[in-house]
Amino acid sequence: MFTVTINEQTYQSTADKSLLRFLRDDLHLTAAKDGCSEGACGACTVIIDGETARACVWKLSQLTGKAITTIEGLTPREQEVYAYAFAEAGAVQCGFCIPGMTLCGKALIDRIPDPTDEQIAYAIRDNYCRCTGYVKIKAAIRLAAKLIRENLPVPERTACTGIGTRTQRIDAREKVLGTGKYPDDLYLDGMLMGGAVRVPYARCRILDIDVSKAQALPGVRGIYFAEDIPGSNVTGHIMQDWTVLVPRGGISHTIGDAVCLIAADDDETLQKAKKLVRVTAEELPGVFSPVEAMADGAPIVHEGHADNILSHQHLVRGDVELEIARAPHVVTRHYSTPWTEHAFLEPECAVAIADKTTGECTIYSTDQGVYATQHECCNIMGVKPDQMHVVNMLVGGGFGGKEDLTVQHYACIMAWHTGKPVKMRLSRQESLMIHPKRHSMEIDMTTACDDNGYIKAVKATVISDTGAYASLGAPVLQRACTHAAGPYNFQNIDIDGIAVYTNNPPAGAFRGFGVTQTCFASESNLNLLAEMVGITPWEIRFRNAIRPGQVLPNNQVAFPGTALAETLLAVKDVFDANRGHVGIACCMKNAGTGVGLADWGRCRLTVEDGKVYIRSGASCIGQGLGTILTMVAIECTQLDESQIVYVPAETINAPDSGVTSGSRQTLVTGEALRRACELLNRDLKNYRSLKALNGKEYLGTYLAKTDKMGSIKKNPVSHVGYGYATQLAVVDPETRRISQIYAAHDVGRAINPLNVEGQIEGGVLMGMGYAIQERFPLENGIPKVKYGSLRVPRALEAPEIIPIIVEQNKEKLALGAVGCGEITSIPTAPAIAGAYYALDKQLRTALPLENTPYAPKEKLPYTALVLQNGDILFDPETCIFCGMCMRGCPAEAICVSRSDKSWAMDPDACLHCGMCISHCPKHSLSFFHK
Repeated sequence: MFTVTINEQTYQSTADKSLLRFLRDDLHLTAAKDGCSEGACGACTVIIDGETARACVWKLSQLTGKAITTIEGLTPREQEVYAYAFAEAGAVQCGFCIPGMTLCGKALIDRIPDPTDEQIAYAIRDNYCRCTGYVKIKAAIRLAAKLIRENLPVPERTACTGIGTRTQRIDAREKVLGTGKYPDDLYLDGMLMGGAVRVPYARCRILDIDVSKAQALPGVRGIYFAEDIPGSNVTGHIMQDWTVLVPRGGISHTIGDAVCLIAADDDETLQKAKKLVRVTAEELPGVFSPVEAMADGAPIVHEGHADNILSHQHLVRGDVELEIARAPHVVTRHYSTPWTEHAFLEPECAVAIADKTTGECTIYSTDQGVYATQHECCNIMGVKPDQMHVVNMLVGGGFGGKEDLTVQHYACIMAWHTGKPVKMRLSRQESLMIHPKRHSMEIDMTTACDDNGYIKAVKATVISDTGAYASLGAPVLQRACTHAAGPYNFQNIDIDGIAVYTNNPPAGAFRGFGVTQTCFASESNLNLLAEMVGITPWEIRFRNAIRPGQVLPNNQVAFPGTALAETLLAVKDVFDANRGHVGIACCMKNAGTGVGLADWGRCRLTVEDGKVYIRSGASCIGQGLGTILTMVAIECTQLDESQIVYVPAETINAPDSGVTSGSRQTLVTGEALRRACELLNRDLKNYRSLKALNGKEYLGTYLAKTDKMGSIKKNPVSHVGYGYATQLAVVDPETRRISQIYAAHDVGRAINPLNVEGQIEGGVLMGMGYAIQERFPLENGIPKVKYGSLRVPRALEAPEIIPIIVEQNKEKLALGAVGCGEITSIPTAPAIAGAYYALDKQLRTALPLENTPYAPKEKLPYTALVLQNGDILFDPETCIFCGMCMRGCPAEAICVSRSDKSWAMDPDACLHCGMCISHCPKHSLSFFHK
């Protein structure tokens, strides 16, 4: 029996499980989140004897006599302070990391009542946030410290008065205090745990699946195969090419493919059962790069296809060859961009309930489109849409990575057969294998200009590795090509793109949607042209910047609110003051699906008990859509915030408003809501009170109408809206580290400036990680990485980020707003590359950038971590042998033998990065400087 004290209450357990699993599964204290179960992310942070600790690495047997505090155990005063501070500072986006960040703040403030920014950054150094860029989290901790230190009353939340105000998010409090529910926080009566057994090789033929030992394990309630799927065994977001379960005799496409599903009483039984399944497979030759996949005689990834080509896009306008031939300045370079992992804090999870008799199914999910999930799950389950209900719980980050099915359909299949609720959540390693990544691309880019620096033509070829399944590979390639020429005023382009199937994990939507890759190439070329012409990188962009009424390279006329030039002017002084160590890049990004596709926004207002309920099937994935729609409703109706209720997305009462993708929801669903409010206002004028309208509803719809690719119109409309941006990266000449990033963004009109700043700050840091340090290595289609070794930027690595909001749009459409979720990450990499080029004149054409302080360091001759090796000190008396140093090691250079408690380090693998030390919960490791 193990006894622990949690929040001043004593609990006992017969099993020596991890503290995290005890908190969540036994006590249902769910504020501590399971982000990785590897000690890397910090989402499960608790306080043990006044020090922050990872709940996932501590066993109950190690906690006897210790005092453990979770968010639920904060005093009422502390809860009010931190809930207010994090909301007021705008520190909450998806919210999954926030309880852990809050406890880091509390532990710091308890020790240091007036912490410096450096102390705050150090306190949260081991906790990932993928949304905020850490800027507003640090501000929240500063504000909380002030309220506590000076014993100030917690101010009342300022009610929203309409658009343009700095407004606290409506869901901030529940995310800070952990009362809001993500799917993994659901614990239903009789609920089973579900999981999948996966193929042993990326491409193989399944000869046999022996589940006899697993079936005999007590607590296993069902094992299901391809033949047990009620409907279709293939699915796909756009193209139906993704195998649900590989049958016996079938051929796998990638390492994440599943062969069977197991439903068990609990997770411990599930994991044992998965290990007992024996999959016999014949490994087959695979293709792991587009070059291999396009070679003569290459294995075909999808049987029945003539080749491995998913999509081919060719955009031609004007006479490119002529303009290049006669241009005095021409630059041609080859660029390479890597695979990137979304690294959202919340692994994929869904809870399903199904009635096989009636065909009724309900899925509680974390995804980016409830109606897309409904559509795909209907096909798999063989049921009608009115039988499949999908409910959006809180979503712990998406960035495009939760557009495709991962667990929703599997949970539903198991619930269908067992008759019980089933929860299926991916381990972090499964998540790394399965969900689509950012496409790696190889780009050949030629850019020509005249003697005055005016661009005359752009020619490019783009080869995209789309992995094993289509996902969003075709539209991603399309955006990469349509935006490759940049936000400039010239008329000659030849962009040829191809997306190729391989046996790698699938690639799909990722913040920037293909534009991130081609922008790196096109903006880098512009710097070289500026040098040839003898003008600055700022000047060449300002001369060519698209202005209202001018024609973009795709032949669309720029809208009146276009403000790219204004974003350039906003950073000119900073650029001039940092000549020689500053880089600049511009970009544009569409808002809305565009290119002639049906892009509907829908919103339904219902009047219930004297309040207006906002219902739309548009998912909020951390970008703050619920707050945005609430503010739009207040602006348009002049009702009080207390009279407006936002209802999260689901598929029964909320109309389909499309997937949260393409920076579309603020514009498209926002405009649908504005139109619904107009209908409501007409009745309000007649009835003069909401109570008199009880039971009425108002449906607003908006079709973002655009023209198809290749339209013969003189000036077709490719997209109904564009955002524009200029970003500057400043490198410290002495340390060669990035000290500041200025991000000026034309957002049309800022609905909530606090929210826009947060989007910019988070997007910039994500773009910085992509530029200089993040890695997703693959070997024969298998990810060779753990969550802690992705090298996602942490708070101590973040530079100063200065967001600049530019507003010029006076359009009635969506009140002038243009989504900014994606564009914030796009120009960061070329701006940073430009800064390093300005500093040392070394052209870096591949990401992540080489020869920077952020690149892997030269390996040093370490020997062992036994007491003292000359450079590192190890204190065995304080060590709890939790494995945190190993989990924090990017190179996996550290290992421990628990039998004799001996530590060792591989000297050839060590990067000398200090991560082992920063991850040590008891500070048993420290640098020893001679």
